[in-house]
Amino acid sequence: MSRRWWNALREAWRTELWPVPSLCVAVAVAMGVALPRLDGRIDDTLPGAMTAYLFSGGPEAARTVLSAVAGSLITVTSLTFSLTVVTLQLASSQYSPRLLRTFTHDRFVHLSLGVLLGTFTYALTVLRTVRASLSEQAAFVPQISVTVAYLLALVSVLTLVVFLAHLSGQIRVEWILRRVHADTTTTMRRVLTEPAGTTTPPPAPDHAVPLCAGRSGFLTWIDEQALLAATVDAAAVVCVDRLPGDSLIAGTPIAHAWSADGAAELSADHRDALTACLHQSVQTGFERTAAQDVAFGLRQLVDVVIKALSPGINDPTTAVHGLGHIAALMCDLAGRDLGPRLLCDEAGQVRVVLRRPDFATLLDLAVAQPCRYGAQEPAVLSRLLVMLREIGWITDDPAQRDAVRTQLDRLTRTIEHHDVDLHDGERLRDEAQRVRYTLAGRWTGTA
Repeated sequence: MSRRWWNALREAWRTELWPVPSLCVAVAVAMGVALPRLDGRIDDTLPGAMTAYLFSGGPEAARTVLSAVAGSLITVTSLTFSLTVVTLQLASSQYSPRLLRTFTHDRFVHLSLGVLLGTFTYALTVLRTVRASLSEQAAFVPQISVTVAYLLALVSVLTLVVFLAHLSGQIRVEWILRRVHADTTTTMRRVLTEPAGTTTPPPAPDHAVPLCAGRSGFLTWIDEQALLAATVDAAAVVCVDRLPGDSLIAGTPIAHAWSADGAAELSADHRDALTACLHQSVQTGFERTAAQDVAFGLRQLVDVVIKALSPGINDPTTAVHGLGHIAALMCDLAGRDLGPRLLCDEAGQVRVVLRRPDFATLLDLAVAQPCRYGAQEPAVLSRLLVMLREIGWITDDPAQRDAVRTQLDRLTRTIEHHDVDLHDGERLRDEAQRVRYTLAGRWTGTA
């Protein structure tokens, strides 16, 4: 349970808007309490060379400065939040709702909001310590604290300027595509390995028992080591049938288990123990994440492509740019091991089998919908054919080449079925022929 909650907290820290600003507010409160106490101890002993650079006004002046800082900062923070919400709304309607996570885990936005809210909180906290001279108490002006508030106000102004410049770049589609591409590449490097042999998973016997999901939602993360330890304790093998990113329904099977020797049936106690471990090891959420979901980045890029091809937007240039990023990711995937992930015990026996999307499935995701919604746009069809040619040149795996041929046949049928300009039709057919040359091992060739 603690590991699951720790991963949920870590994901929230990366993708939610509130953790970093909340931490900055807490630090600001601590500073607002500690610095005035420090002032009370050392202000009278500071050398003149140092006090010349510190705030030198009286209580009323200090209150004016701190009130001005707090009042202006809450206004600026409201503006910053408003601009952030407008950006999220634009990304959702113009590109894809699934891109909102790309914006919300932007660390610069987190820090900008944290600086603004932290400065506001600090100014208010220090303001409560300023007091005028009365008969029963002496006047107190925390010189260092007020000076720090002034410096934080300057930092906040600079932060606002840089934030506006950053935000204007954030809403550009080129930035969005590049960011999704980079995040997907990071996930691929973390989850996938280079081709490592021809090890095949053990087949499930007829007496394998199903293990059901404990919660509904998207499969976001699997604690591999906890699941491996449970299978060793139960002398069993577990095959998880669902992929990261799949929608799970509580009470439905998501895995199968059987005894490691393959002969005896799994005991009820071991089945219950594995089910309990599976419930703790499989983390679900109400949205997909890139933690272990290799296909999620492709899904986001494809969404941008088909959104650009919608009649309300009609932006084939963006669609072609998006297909360029998809092609680069597919060529990277062509050189990686996309088979099931096998977890073995210390003796080398397979204990856990984790499914992963195969190359044909990922290529279908990359081609099917852009082909369907871009069937009337020669530029999109041309870029899809070029992508198949690029993939066909990169990969030497027979199964992956067969997947390329399947998608080539789909594109060819689409070209022949839809009426396109005679010149565009000839050009597309020539490009389809170039794909066939590439699959035959030649980049160029003659008919």
